[in-house]
Amino acid sequence: MTIIRIPDQLGTVLRATRLQRKLTQADVARQMGVTVQAVSKLESNAGRASFERIHRLCLLLGLELSLIAKGQSPHIAEPSPPVEW
Repeated sequence: MTIIRIPDQLGTVLRATRLQRKLTQADVARQMGVTVQAVSKLESNAGRASFERIHRLCLLLGLELSLIAKGQSPHIAEPSPPVEW
């Protein structure tokens, strides 16, 4: 589990995960329906990306986003059923 505390860390984690999965930026761009430049910008400046785009990339890379209260210890729990808005 990686805890991200500043925006610059997010792009580093996304890039490292992409490389670990042996995907190129072109592979990711094709699957997301965006340009290679958009993927590059996302990795280099993730703090300015929309949550929707970050979420789509996380799904593609097999990553899960979690939010925990500051100071609390992260734990893995069973996922709760989706909330309907």
